[in-house]
Amino acid sequence: MRRRSLTMTYDALNEHGTFSEGDTITGQVTLVLLKQTSVQSLVVKVKGDADVRWTRKNGDHKRTYSAHRRYFKLKQFLIPADSKGMRYTRCCYTVLIITQTPVPQGKHVYKFSFNIPPRSMPSSFRGCHGKIVYKLEAALARSWRMDRTVDKEINFVSKAFPNLQSLMSRQVGTVNKEMGLFSKGHVQMDVSVDRRAYAPVLIVAQINNSSSSDVTPKLSLIKEVLYRADTSTRHDSNVIHKVVENSIKPQTQKEVRCAVKIPPSQMQTIQNCEIISVEYYFKVYLDISFSFDPEVKLPLVIIPPDLAAGPYPAGATGGPSNSDFPPPAVPLAPYPASLRSGLFPHRFR
Repeated sequence: MRRRSLTMTYDALNEHGTFSEGDTITGQVTLVLLKQTSVQSLVVKVKGDADVRWTRKNGDHKRTYSAHRRYFKLKQFLIPADSKGMRYTRCCYTVLIITQTPVPQGKHVYKFSFNIPPRSMPSSFRGCHGKIVYKLEAALARSWRMDRTVDKEINFVSKAFPNLQSLMSRQVGTVNKEMGLFSKGHVQMDVSVDRRAYAPVLIVAQINNSSSSDVTPKLSLIKEVLYRADTSTRHDSNVIHKVVENSIKPQTQKEVRCAVKIPPSQMQTIQNCEIISVEYYFKVYLDISFSFDPEVKLPLVIIPPDLAAGPYPAGATGGPSNSDFPPPAVPLAPYPASLRSGLFPHRFR
């Protein structure tokens, strides 16, 4: 069957096929014609957009919330179009004649190049109620015909993390709990993470069980996505990794270590989008029967691997917890240690 075709390819900058702020996208559009054809225009565009949309039901009423943000749009004409054309007036109406460019039969290759703006823009994202999409689009326009289009998404990875050095600092948190009716004594847990940004991460929990009950250390890595539209928000929270350690007997001290390795495919933290944010945090807690579980929450920022490379300055920043006690000001004492490593996507329950 005889057919004309319009295809598009672009050149990868790295083995992951990703692009970032300030990068240059190069590629080509290939047009195959079976006969000479009059073309109004052949244009290629690159753009980045964020969209959210969800519906809430209240009784018999439904309301849809939506929002849109455009980060950039660049356009390049491969076959120039004369947008003014030729005009002449006859009687009471004006006729616009669009200039056509004759393109001969055969295969035609047109190269293009775009410079992505260097300003801060969020990484590519797809979720239940929104998306952030960067894509190339080529369109062939002919008079009195439907435009023929082809598009390709590009994987955009933001490198806009303004306080990168501080993300490499150690952070700590502590919690102390007095036992209630069903147990006596207290438990204390001091948690440290060697850095706030993933590169990967080593978590150390030092637990002093001075109570009369067994306690079970548990760790969860939680991903939270927040969608915003007008004055409304939609929130999604998922436990994407969980580790359960062995129980710690009463009147026992123990150090628990967990080395968490996150694959490159895991979605990055997004903090620079007005309508979509993606955040991660570790929740380290002690499972105690018939009692409120004391916990420490420490934020995690997932950044591109090449940004995570380099020296990691010493220091500590406090993380939120359920305790009013400040983080320890001196190095934590060595306890008998156990080591367990977590590798996504496997989960421990």
